Amino acid sequence: MNPSVFTPKTPLETAAVDALRAVVDPLTGQDWVSGRQLQSLNVTPEGCATLRMVLGYPAQSRWSAYSQSIEAALTAVSGIQSVKVEWSTQVITHAAPRGQAPLPGVRNVIAVASGKGGVGKSTTAVNLALALNAEGARVGLLDADIYGPSQPLMLGLSGKPDSPDGKTITPPMNHGIQMMSIGLLIDENAPAIWRGPMATQALDQLLRLSNWGEPEHPLDYLIVDMPPGTGDIHLSLSQRAPLTAAVIVTTPQDIALLDARKGLTMFEKVSVPVVGVIENMAVYHCPNCGHDAHIFGEDGGKRLAQETGVPVLGSMPLDLNIRVQADSGQPTMVSDPNSRPGTLYKEMAMRLAANVSKLPKDYSGKMPSVTVQPKA
Repeated sequence: MNPSVFTPKTPLETAAVDALRAVVDPLTGQDWVSGRQLQSLNVTPEGCATLRMVLGYPAQSRWSAYSQSIEAALTAVSGIQSVKVEWSTQVITHAAPRGQAPLPGVRNVIAVASGKGGVGKSTTAVNLALALNAEGARVGLLDADIYGPSQPLMLGLSGKPDSPDGKTITPPMNHGIQMMSIGLLIDENAPAIWRGPMATQALDQLLRLSNWGEPEHPLDYLIVDMPPGTGDIHLSLSQRAPLTAAVIVTTPQDIALLDARKGLTMFEKVSVPVVGVIENMAVYHCPNCGHDAHIFGEDGGKRLAQETGVPVLGSMPLDLNIRVQADSGQPTMVSDPNSRPGTLYKEMAMRLAANVSKLPKDYSGKMPSVTVQPKA
């Protein structure tokens, strides 16, 4: 994305830019000018304004609403009669912890963690990945749970993946996203009875030996479905993978929040920014009587976010259909994307991506190498 702020050339363009400074991107909290989404603007003598806007996060479903807010602001400027807005998405690479080697074929690596099992983290991870793809991003999913892989089932994938050279693996694709899991390499009924170092090595190979993305078209996001806990695999991934950011999934009850705090603290200690909290199973809406029941407590995710200063990405209801759809290999974002849960997943995915877009950029590819020469 162009690092410079657009410079107007005429008084009318200056007035248009000033008007755009009052229009705020609701997901980043920045106006369209200082946020550098405005790439070009031209106003004809007849008062026709044409803008080219580039978003740093995928949000195709919001383009129409964004255009309406821009049109309302510009048509209020004397001399502008009509507005045409052209949108595109350009996700860039953001900085990972210092010393981490880049992951070929991937711009940003996002860990989805919980600290505790049974909170719906894997279902959340796959639906976030699918939602980002639906909004226009190139997305992959890494199932990092070596002992209990679930993503092959959720994405309806089976069979060993291809290996073009006998050394690397091409992750299979379904529903528009790539996915790699140990579950594709071992018998689905065979338990992985491996000690920590062996499991860690397996994860490292899944991460580094997979052919993510396509030539000249890297993934915008690789979503990593983390296993429960804060053990060897978590530390290994945090130390070896160029994690851009992390998301914490929790249910509202105190026992889940206790472990979620531990997971959040772990990422902080390894300098991985946590860009959001997702509260899962927040409320049960009875389809028969319409009564809402907070089975697992109320507002626990919001309290965690307030205590830690991490934003809430959203709250998901306890919905039978979400579980049934995931178990069938047709997650909510595939089988019913326009449902209330599907809409919530898309909103959370866009907030996640928008928060990532505000992180420091990765300039390592633009920095000249420095060689220290010994004294003559």
